[in-house]
Amino acid sequence: MPIKIPNSLPAVETLRSENIFVMTEDRATSQDIRPLQILLVNLMPKKIQTETQFSRLLGNTPLQIELELIAPKSHTPTNTPIEHLHAFYQTFDDIRHRNFDGCIITGAPVEHLPFEGVDYWEELCEIMEWTKAHVHSTFHICWGAQAALYYHYGIPKRELPEKLFGVFPHQVEYKRSILFRGFDDVFFVPHSRHTTVAREDIEAVGGIRVLSSSPEAGVYAAFTKRGRQIFVTGHSEYDADTLNQEYQRDVAANLPIHVPENYFPDDDPTKPPLVRWRGHANLLFCNWLNYFVYQTTPYDLGAIQSVENEEPE
Repeated sequence: MPIKIPNSLPAVETLRSENIFVMTEDRATSQDIRPLQILLVNLMPKKIQTETQFSRLLGNTPLQIELELIAPKSHTPTNTPIEHLHAFYQTFDDIRHRNFDGCIITGAPVEHLPFEGVDYWEELCEIMEWTKAHVHSTFHICWGAQAALYYHYGIPKRELPEKLFGVFPHQVEYKRSILFRGFDDVFFVPHSRHTTVAREDIEAVGGIRVLSSSPEAGVYAAFTKRGRQIFVTGHSEYDADTLNQEYQRDVAANLPIHVPENYFPDDDPTKPPLVRWRGHANLLFCNWLNYFVYQTTPYDLGAIQSVENEEPE
């Protein structure tokens, strides 16, 4: 089934060129079906690139998705045309009265700041609190996962001695996890971050289960009861060239950076990157949409139950 996104969103042509079924608004209104309402809280600076990456993954499933985009109104991005924001993005105030089947909160390149030092922190806290009663399952990614663990549970982020940068092998720890159903014994995920969340800090908090980890990258995925909140520390949504773009940017700026690990053949940045995470990225998002959103969300979105009011398992 297709993903429904605005007719003129730049992602439309990109996805169509990749043979991903995109349904325009005009066609979607003629179908007698309730698509899954998915909200993307896009905190990344290159918003067009990020919205395309997530549209690609959400559109490659058997489910019909209606994607809506919001960005913090308390921050003006410098890497996205303001005309694009006005055309395709809403603010939290525009959607706070609604309920959604699922929500994705992206990462953000603000790790060097304390959470409270981020200019849109108060607004993001309001959004994260709102998701507890208005979203059936929320998927937090990288810094978004760190921010949510800190806001909801007081779990701090920790500085790494050097940037974790590359594509790393991971294992599924909780074998009964349906989020990782169908995964190989070892799977790869890109990471690009200066901070981490310690396993002992997560395990000291009740109600969070670690699902997957990496010897090099640490805890990769954790979730709360019934997957109402999911926390993922890597970037499975990245394009083939994303790490290379980050590497070349830092080299050009004379920043301390090493060649991303397990990415270029023979660690040679003149060679095309080796993509080894795409299949698992698609399976991860397919499992999330199927098992944690589609199969358990109420048909009437008004019936979404607050996290605090859920019956214990």
